[in-house]
Amino acid sequence: MKTLGVDVGSRYVKLAAFGGEGLLFAEKLDTIKFYTLCRHAGKVDIGRLPLLTEKGFAFERVTSTGYGRYNIRIDGSAVISEIKAHALGAVHQTGLSDFTLLDLGGQDTKVIRVRSGEVDDFVMNDKCAAGSGRYLENIATILGITPEELARHTHNPLPLSATCAIFGESEVVGAIAEGAEIPHICSGANLSVAKRLAPLARRYASEKYVVTGGVAYNGGVLKFLGEELGAEPVVPRYPIFNGAIGCALEAATVNA
Repeated sequence: MKTLGVDVGSRYVKLAAFGGEGLLFAEKLDTIKFYTLCRHAGKVDIGRLPLLTEKGFAFERVTSTGYGRYNIRIDGSAVISEIKAHALGAVHQTGLSDFTLLDLGGQDTKVIRVRSGEVDDFVMNDKCAAGSGRYLENIATILGITPEELARHTHNPLPLSATCAIFGESEVVGAIAEGAEIPHICSGANLSVAKRLAPLARRYASEKYVVTGGVAYNGGVLKFLGEELGAEPVVPRYPIFNGAIGCALEAATVNA
């Protein structure tokens, strides 16, 4: 059986396909482009996606999650919560059964306590983007560098409050005006995100912390977060596709 998992995020749509040989492919595309390509006769027909038709991929079941799981209707699909999807994906990718999952996305943060492979409790921060990927992207844009360059810096961090993504930008502009060096600002941005995430993670103290989402690629945030939590974060092979992988796994088990 071939199944497709779709995580419809605010910035990107992630897709993961499973078959008899395990994960067949994982792809992402801009959310607006996804809507444009799939909109047909008033519905969203995911079967129209070129990345599926070009691969000749025909799925038997599809399960979706994410911001857009209710905003759009994907024909023939089931829907599960983001919490369930990310927990399923993390258990599969890491082989762990007891851990705390931090899904660090573009606009929100999910912290999920997993025990015996099941969701035990969770908390979400979707009110402020200061501890998210969007904040880091904005800082990199202001500094005229790539997010990858920003992620490399951990030395001599400049103190940044980052109480708000918008105010954080003004704070960085002020620091530049005062002569602060860009590497130190980058380090400060990474540290500020880690410090905002740590209290959420400590709600569900654990020996193992798994980090997924786009921020999982930021080595600076991971280093500082590990120091704050006293445990090196575990990053699965496909951190940004974790929710889509969970969906594809769920599709494979429904009425199997």
